[in-house]
Amino acid sequence: MQFSIQYLSFFVIQVEGSESQGTRSYKHYQTLDGYEYIDSEIKKFLDGEFTRIAKRKVEKNPSAEQAPTKIGTFIVEPGHELDSNPNFNLFTRLRAADDKEDFKNACDDLMRSYLDTSAVRGGAMIIVQAELATHSDTPIIFLLKCDFEQKIARISDEKSLVNQVEMAISARNMKSIQYPYMPEEGMFEEWELKIHQSSHARYFEDFLKFVTYEQSIPEIVNDHVMNFVQDYVETKWPDETHEERQHVERELEFWAASEKRDIQEKWEPEAVVEAAERIIEIKPEIELKFRIGDTMVRGRLADFGDKIHIAKVNGRYAVILEGDSFVFDKGFSPVELLQPESFEVVAERIIQKKDEETEEYPF
Repeated sequence: MQFSIQYLSFFVIQVEGSESQGTRSYKHYQTLDGYEYIDSEIKKFLDGEFTRIAKRKVEKNPSAEQAPTKIGTFIVEPGHELDSNPNFNLFTRLRAADDKEDFKNACDDLMRSYLDTSAVRGGAMIIVQAELATHSDTPIIFLLKCDFEQKIARISDEKSLVNQVEMAISARNMKSIQYPYMPEEGMFEEWELKIHQSSHARYFEDFLKFVTYEQSIPEIVNDHVMNFVQDYVETKWPDETHEERQHVERELEFWAASEKRDIQEKWEPEAVVEAAERIIEIKPEIELKFRIGDTMVRGRLADFGDKIHIAKVNGRYAVILEGDSFVFDKGFSPVELLQPESFEVVAERIIQKKDEETEEYPF
């Protein structure tokens, strides 16, 4: 996948004072056309970055809530066209520029808009109009943001050893926007763009106020579970004023807000399996993770009730995992030499263990 650079503008953002309330400004350093870019030092710095950005994998529904790479969709009111979206218009003007001056002016508009973003950090902003070698009729815009690197030095002479480098930038943690999004080489989605930023940063999401992002899988699952819970409460207690319903709703509200949640013991296994099946339809390989005592169990939600079972034995919790084989990782353990006992023998030992603890500590 080869890109031909048509225009590139290089800006430096300066923030005086705190990031949230400091004075912000930017300076335009240079705008290059395609011929000037080929012989420039910036080409060496960016060599390969455009291909990496375009090929970077992304999911519409990320597996993690704070995914660094996302697909955004321009928001329009019903009955309105894409050109009613201000963010779309910014990119359209950049794509339409056909000389250096027009491109630089379009970049200036974008930079002024970007400086209004909350928590802007100092660094370099590189705005590029490029073309895919096989599709020269489709301009592609890349926004590349490099934050200033702290405590960077270069080797100097024998006397001073090192010199401090002012305003150092690196491509290693570069944030990027690509428009339009290209799910496959030569396939362009006019309504969508791709952003990449560190998972804790929100620069581009704050900047693109008229772009929306699909929910992550954990967020979708959370919404489904809470809908199941609400249906359960409304079905069991149709009267909103029922005292027991209000008590259960308060319990569930507290449960949902807790980062570490205990098992609630409210639904029969069949109801849990039915709810899980509806979630599995969204993403069959979704994980099931929990901790019992000090042991972490990690499997698939689809295996609950089939290969993963949760039980109570004499008042204690037990997890039963089924499988046709055992595989151990590197590093020997005596457990690998075990001759497994029958399930009944283990269950009886758990029961006896509880009885023995009760006899030893009766109060």
